Amino acid sequence: MVSLDTPSLPSTLSGSGPLLPLPPVPDLPTDKVALGKRLFFDPRLSHNDKVSCATCHQLESGGSDRLPVSVGIDGRKGGINAPTVFNSSLNFVQFWDGRATSLEEQAAGPVHNPLEMASNWAEVIPKLSRDESYRQDFSRIFQQGMTGETIVDAIAAYERTLLTPNSRFDRFLRGDKAALDPLEHAGYQRFLDYGCASCHQGVGVGGNMFQRFGVMGSYLKDDAGRQADLGRFNVTGLDQDKNVFKVPSLRNVAVTPPYFHDGSAGSLEEAVIVMGRFQLGRELSTEDVNALVAFLRTLTGEWEGKRLQ
Repeated sequence: MVSLDTPSLPSTLSGSGPLLPLPPVPDLPTDKVALGKRLFFDPRLSHNDKVSCATCHQLESGGSDRLPVSVGIDGRKGGINAPTVFNSSLNFVQFWDGRATSLEEQAAGPVHNPLEMASNWAEVIPKLSRDESYRQDFSRIFQQGMTGETIVDAIAAYERTLLTPNSRFDRFLRGDKAALDPLEHAGYQRFLDYGCASCHQGVGVGGNMFQRFGVMGSYLKDDAGRQADLGRFNVTGLDQDKNVFKVPSLRNVAVTPPYFHDGSAGSLEEAVIVMGRFQLGRELSTEDVNALVAFLRTLTGEWEGKRLQ
């Protein structure tokens, strides 16, 4: 293992390994993407015409709302932290508990959730159908016109374009070895050596597996009374799935606080310390934390040609 004072080892910093650069934005029908974008920002998907997808997934705020739990219709608070919509198409399942297997399935969830939009297709479709431009667009793009299925199809098409390329780490992976400074190199080395990449891996730097929150100690208490803390158990009913969650992507993690499914870590430094202690069984030093946080900040990409803030 590399010394904690050694910036990096060339063999593991060659740009090859468990982490991969983002793929290009998929080539999707522009008219469907444009329709999906309009729907993403349309509050008429909610019962009171005040809550849209963008309410909780704010593109100017890293694709999330930066709240511990989101606020839906009539000020109702949800039970779990809203993950970023950016790069969500790279996840192997959607939601923290993995209950949705596709973006289309995920997009339908908030519409029907009583804490989020508190609506249904029987209510939404007549409202949208009163809009002539919507009627024309749906008729042109979809043979079956406007249905719940075609609404989420369009939204998912738009969400598949929400990739954030050109992070400094992506530039490094593609061969620009000067893209990371010595401290960031040291953080990347620790990320590999300490085992962070055993779960936070692949093109999403996470988002491709389930893992227990508290591998090396009990961070969550089974008797705390919060259903959201049960994680995957809420889907499967299996005891072994208690406190198991989809591993979140770390892309753009520096701009999407607070952290974890319950929003319990307010800073990236705090989140790193918790991960070291409860996932790796390691008490990280100040030098460790500083290096790892410096590396994680290199995962911030760009949206519409500008670095996410």
